[in-house]
Amino acid sequence: MRMSEVTLVLGGARSGKSRHAEQIVERLDSPWAYLATAQAFDAEMEARIALHRARRSESWRTYDAPLDLAGTLDALPPDMPALVDCLTLWLTNHLLAEHDLEAEAARLIAAVLRRSAPVVLVANEVGLGIVPDNALARRFRDAAGRLNQDLAAKADRVVFLVAGLPMVFKDTVVKDR
Repeated sequence: MRMSEVTLVLGGARSGKSRHAEQIVERLDSPWAYLATAQAFDAEMEARIALHRARRSESWRTYDAPLDLAGTLDALPPDMPALVDCLTLWLTNHLLAEHDLEAEAARLIAAVLRRSAPVVLVANEVGLGIVPDNALARRFRDAAGRLNQDLAAKADRVVFLVAGLPMVFKDTVVKDR
């Protein structure tokens, strides 16, 4: 039986997903793990990563995990709450490396479910737009949609953000009264 709470935070680009996910984790006892999946291949991405890091307090421990997210989750202290930001970039990294996306997704989900501390996962909702015009983009959109569906099915809580406003779509966490 799983002991941890799993929250999936979805939304479009610049919807407030990361900030909302950080706020969820910051309600828990620190220190907190921030598993970053972004890779800085250019100056613009370096600036984005720097902004994310600058807004986090010293209670956050950052772990770079552009590919081995499952291994990084498994290596964390068992009682340390974790935030994964973001699954969409992580999936992109695996797609571009030509890895088996289904196998990597299965490894990740298993690692999330092994955690004894809460896990908050951030991902882009990519299924609200038009059908992409090329095979690689369609493969990515389909893989991201499957990953989001699989995680949403396992998650205790699913939150969707629009313009910084959270909408809770699923919440099975029983609160003590």
